[in-house]
Amino acid sequence: MYLKFSVLTKNKIKKFNKVILVESDKSVSHRALLIASQCIGPSKIRGVLESEDVKNTITCLKDLGVKILKKKKKYIVFGNGLGSFRTPVKNQLYAGNSGTLARMLIAIISTHPNLKLKVFGDNFYPVGKTTLPLIIEGTGMPLAQKHYETIGSAQVKSAILLAAINTPGITTIEEMKISRNHTENLLNIINAKIKVKKLRNKNLISIEGQQNLDSFDLEIPGDPSSAAPFIVLTLFTKGSKLLIKKINCNPTRLGFIKILKKMNANIKIKNLKKKFGELVGDIYVENSSLKPISCSQKFAPSLIDEFPLLFVVASLIKGTSKFNGIGELRFKESDRIKNMENGLKKIGIKTKSSKDSLKIYGNPDTIKNKILKISPNNDHRIAMSFFCLGQLYNGKIIINNFETVNTSFSKFLKTMKKIGAKFEIKKRN
Repeated sequence: MYLKFSVLTKNKIKKFNKVILVESDKSVSHRALLIASQCIGPSKIRGVLESEDVKNTITCLKDLGVKILKKKKKYIVFGNGLGSFRTPVKNQLYAGNSGTLARMLIAIISTHPNLKLKVFGDNFYPVGKTTLPLIIEGTGMPLAQKHYETIGSAQVKSAILLAAINTPGITTIEEMKISRNHTENLLNIINAKIKVKKLRNKNLISIEGQQNLDSFDLEIPGDPSSAAPFIVLTLFTKGSKLLIKKINCNPTRLGFIKILKKMNANIKIKNLKKKFGELVGDIYVENSSLKPISCSQKFAPSLIDEFPLLFVVASLIKGTSKFNGIGELRFKESDRIKNMENGLKKIGIKTKSSKDSLKIYGNPDTIKNKILKISPNNDHRIAMSFFCLGQLYNGKIIINNFETVNTSFSKFLKTMKKIGAKFEIKKRN
């Protein structure tokens, strides 16, 4: 657990021209570790994101009897095959603040007979909704089924696939809204019996379960969601240029860049190569004059984590932007629509929302020299988004609970310093 602290921003960032790296892809890190635990033999994974969320994944797997060693910058996961988890001490696991870990871990455990345990977590919002802890009892007789995935959730889809690898027969998923496909890619490169048939408006995914999975070697690229804050600062800082190296450029993760390009952003992807089942490239960005956007719901699954930053972008552009089909944001680490609205309204940005949409009336001439206090409700995306606003806004912003950023990007502030961001850290008890 990290010490609590706040961050104060009070000066706008100045022109920069930099080359940076950001931390490794969190989504791939979770999946690589979990899948490696079900393989036979040692898997070697380089570039695992060492954030709080991923560390909780490693701890949970160790508690389930999986041997994991770290040698320099490489993790070695000694898998014992399907159904090999052992009962942890006190029959409990702790997922922390990671919904990704909780969903996927529950799925894998569900097909382990003789396992009955409780999965704990904390800081899931909104309060009063169905949250952890949850008691799971594994079964020795799971049944293959056909699932219809209609909300565009990669976590739900991945949970089904991870349960299916230890389920006899063929499990199928009709994916009605295309979402990130890291789980499919990784299962494919280790020769799992998975097939993905691409149709006009959907995917048909099938996987044959209870087939031995071979161990693998993998290098994890940079996280496009972690690159996003630096892209935003470059776009709005006059005369600035930025090259972000070795980023995961999986097409299902590039919705943020596609939308920004529609808003007239000067962004290019260079040196694109396929590595370990994923497209990896360098992202080049220049300061640009942006215009408002009407964002269709079809883009939502491919930029679900970057919407808070996109709301910041829309607030700083003259004109009205609208975002549709974003209802899933209300069920992330916090209600991200509500929290972003509350913060933006404090600096005079008018918004209007429904259950699954948000309209932002952008105004680059917001109230000057006003102190804005933000409580991100343990949501790292909210904290990082208002940090970026603080670098572009003529006024002071105090962001409490900033330690929550460590769940996904522990080197966030250190990397921000590299491009010249100014801020002060305020320790809290």
